[in-house]
Amino acid sequence: MKTATTNDFRRLPKTYGALVALLPPRPIHDAVDLANATEMIDRLAGFDLNADQEDYLEALSTFVEAYEAVRFPIDDSGISPLEALKALLDDHAMTASVLGRLLGNRTLGAAILAGRRNLSRTHIKVLAAHFKVEAGLFL
Repeated sequence: MKTATTNDFRRLPKTYGALVALLPPRPIHDAVDLANATEMIDRLAGFDLNADQEDYLEALSTFVEAYEAVRFPIDDSGISPLEALKALLDDHAMTASVLGRLLGNRTLGAAILAGRRNLSRTHIKVLAAHFKVEAGLFL
C-alpha cells in the first residue's frame, strides 16, 4: 500500500541517488502518487538546494505538471492575453516599469497594460520564456 511521505527538509538526503531511493521520480498515476510527489516538492521548495536536489525537484515537478495538465486542465479560453499578463505580473510582484525593462523599453510596460500597445511576437517570446508559460497564452 502506498503512503504519503513525510520528511523534514533538514533530514532529506543531499544526493540525487539518495532522494530517488526515498521517492523515485516517475509518472504519476493516481492521487496517492500525486500526494507523495507534492509532499516531497513542498519539503524541497523554498530552500537553498544543491544541484542534485534541484534536479530531483525539477524531475518531480515535471511529473506533477504532466499529471495535473491531464487530470485538472485549466480552461483559459475566457482569459484575454492582457488579463493573463496582468495576473502573471501580479503573481510575480512586477510593476509596469519592470515589465517595460523586461521588454526592452521602460515605458512600454505601462502602454501595454493600458491597452495602448499590443504585444509583438518578440515580446510574446520574451514573456513566455520569462514566465515559463506557453506563448499561446499571449495570443
